[in-house]
Amino acid sequence: MKYDDIIYLLPLLSIGVGAIVLMLLSPIKKFSIDKLSWVALFFLIVSFATNALNFGMVYSIAPYAHLFSYMLVSDTFSGYFNSIIIAGGIVTVLVGTHYFDKSNMLRGEVFSLLLFAVFGMLLLVQSNELFTSFIALEIASISLYVLIGFQKNNVRRIEGSFRYLILGSMASIMFLLGVTLIYAGTKSTNILNIASYLSSHKTEDMTLTIVGGTLILITFLFKIAAFPFQNWSMDAYEGAPLPITAFMASTFKVAIFGFILRFVLVDFHELKNIWSDILFYVAILTMIYGSFLAIFQTSLKRMLAASSIVHTGYLLIAFVSIGSIGESAATSIIFYLIAYFLSSMGAFGMLSYIASSDHLRVTYEDFRGFSHVRPYMAAMMSIFLLSLAGIPSTIGFIGKFYIFIGAIESGYTILAIVGILATFVSVYYYFKLIALMYFYPSPEMKGKIPPLRGIPPLVIGIMAILIIWGGIGNTLVSYFPGIDFLIDTAKFAYQSLFMG
Repeated sequence: MKYDDIIYLLPLLSIGVGAIVLMLLSPIKKFSIDKLSWVALFFLIVSFATNALNFGMVYSIAPYAHLFSYMLVSDTFSGYFNSIIIAGGIVTVLVGTHYFDKSNMLRGEVFSLLLFAVFGMLLLVQSNELFTSFIALEIASISLYVLIGFQKNNVRRIEGSFRYLILGSMASIMFLLGVTLIYAGTKSTNILNIASYLSSHKTEDMTLTIVGGTLILITFLFKIAAFPFQNWSMDAYEGAPLPITAFMASTFKVAIFGFILRFVLVDFHELKNIWSDILFYVAILTMIYGSFLAIFQTSLKRMLAASSIVHTGYLLIAFVSIGSIGESAATSIIFYLIAYFLSSMGAFGMLSYIASSDHLRVTYEDFRGFSHVRPYMAAMMSIFLLSLAGIPSTIGFIGKFYIFIGAIESGYTILAIVGILATFVSVYYYFKLIALMYFYPSPEMKGKIPPLRGIPPLVIGIMAILIIWGGIGNTLVSYFPGIDFLIDTAKFAYQSLFMG
């Protein structure tokens, strides 16, 4: 065995060990909530640091290949997604602690469950085999089921958790059935072996494999809340505590896209054109239906949940384009996931810091005159909303620009038009909140909002700065890495998929 291979598994192992340690420490009374949060943060930072050891390199290896039978792969692609997932865990701990503490919900088990969810997501993006992917997906999903319904005395949380559990279990059954059919057709569940089989056989000889792959694709559409599998997200996102909602809407979605990109680009590369027509209509309906839902929401949690459905539609535009412009479309997806992660995590993080319970600061009207009381918070919230809307000088604009240009280059102009129209519609429900914050004074708010104090506002402020940096980059400081740096990193991640 190559003992150097352990370096590539350290990010995964660090999180796994951390989750078990927190599970064992949480029942011990002398370990306070603050101490446990620092333990969780320690393991997350160690994982992030070890993942960064190979940053800037284009590599692809199978750690302990004979031991794990090539079930795992460590490459630039997985390292890229690992960074985002681990960062999501770090932000959730730093920002979420304040929310849980104020809402009397925080328990040590929350941190253990959070790390188990991160572990499942890391394992998912490093999976090179379908049953391993299923196990990873279930580890992450079950952890989220429990986190959503952690407060047993809150009916909305239990209802949201139960609905997600039932529908998620059905999606898992589809995934398993798909894997079974693929194995029946190819005699393997290894991604590379399946890819070799598909490249050496005719389409008419691959009926079982096509049906199995389509069932896995349906599971993917469910997990990212694409039409017509989106309704669970509204209940689950609304019922979950705000930090968990942020984690689900941004980090979990990144992990799912990381898996399906590897699945489509490497495993089912020969068949992706077959699914283009399906995804074409799914992308359009996802954007239209998500926009319709977002317009009529009064709750900010539900509005952001509905808008996340629209952003799923944007990402599906790039998925459809993969058949014509593979590298460009895949790179735009990888880049847009960073843009959406920062914007969504920042918006939900701000809400979770402001709200000490689900009865405060969660509707449009609750933010009336917000800028007159907390101008800096209002400015940061505005930056997140502007990026989600795709306004120039934000990273969200750059991400949408690449997706729409890619759709036009690949001949899917209709998708680009629908995406642009959905963006115009989003201006209404995002700018509605900005207008209420700045143009409608409300002196009754004074004294009800926590001041900018502690680590959570600092973390949220850093994310706001990163959004502006991603939109402007080195136009302000010539020697500072800008948007080209992020795009090049996304290209390296794509290229590493084909090194094996």
